[in-house]
Amino acid sequence: MDFNLFMNDVVDAARKDIREAGYEELRTETDVENAMSRPGTTLVMVNSVCGCAGGVARPAAANAIHYDKRPDNLVTVFAGQDKEATEKAREYFEGYPPSSPSFAFLKDGKIVTMLERHDIEGFSAMDVMGKLQNIFEENCEEV
Repeated sequence: MDFNLFMNDVVDAARKDIREAGYEELRTETDVENAMSRPGTTLVMVNSVCGCAGGVARPAAANAIHYDKRPDNLVTVFAGQDKEATEKAREYFEGYPPSSPSFAFLKDGKIVTMLERHDIEGFSAMDVMGKLQNIFEENCEEV
């Protein structure tokens, strides 16, 4: 099997997982700028192809949003794939080093908090889902 074809399949599956969960893919710098200019709360899932993204972060992202309170905007960038978009998104994560997978929570385009890789790797999807819902509880309006 050709490694590049295999990786394309993995990337495509990872993109599909998060899109089907209801997250808008940001693939360009302009996409990121437009998304970050929206008023309200925004959850940015920094996607990746690692095991903790597929086994923990994406399932947590998909399930955490089924909650009484949730962000106004759900978006995702793909580290290692959409490099310019990811770098642009990370400009908004002031005070946090690059981390993937990760979740950035912003209010009116300003970083509020972040779940970094060390908050995801080694935890279950349920644990991370709970961490996300705690952020939603503290910062979001009831839907």
